[in-house]
Amino acid sequence: MSATGVTTPTKLPVGTWVLDPVHSQVEFAVKYHVGTFKGSFSPVQGRLEVSPDGSAKLTGTAPVSSIKVQDETLAGHLKSPEFFDQERTPEITFTSTAIRPAGDGIEVEGELKIKGIAKTVKATGTVSPPTQYAEREFLGLHLETTVDRTQFGLNWNRELPDGRPALANEVKIETDLFFVREGS
Repeated sequence: MSATGVTTPTKLPVGTWVLDPVHSQVEFAVKYHVGTFKGSFSPVQGRLEVSPDGSAKLTGTAPVSSIKVQDETLAGHLKSPEFFDQERTPEITFTSTAIRPAGDGIEVEGELKIKGIAKTVKATGTVSPPTQYAEREFLGLHLETTVDRTQFGLNWNRELPDGRPALANEVKIETDLFFVREGS
């Protein structure tokens, strides 16, 4: 049982599930100066395919153009070569290599590609039970991971007056993925 009292299934339901971009997003958070800077990518695209033998594959893309932050000038800087380099690498992609139960939840391992650089990452999270609504079947997947942004070529930084870097290297990524069973 999770902290909310809801049991999380650790076995994914068989079928092909397509991401609902209206209800899904990828959020990120990174320490900046004296606080935490947050942003998101939305809309995003994705697909979850679960075979009868239990094997599964999760794929997704987030267009760099879909970055959302509080300031358009800052959004432009994040799209520049100093960060995501939208002109040369317009998408961030993820392809799973393994999906497995992990305690009361799920672990997803795969290749995250940012700015043309691919690295293996592991994310943990929960799966909501499939739910019928408006004659369609839905499934939710919440995942979290932390990456070192400099491993993906996101190296911009400034030094604060006390010598510390303004922007931390560690970035928390949190996804809320809302899937619809294909054909439902």
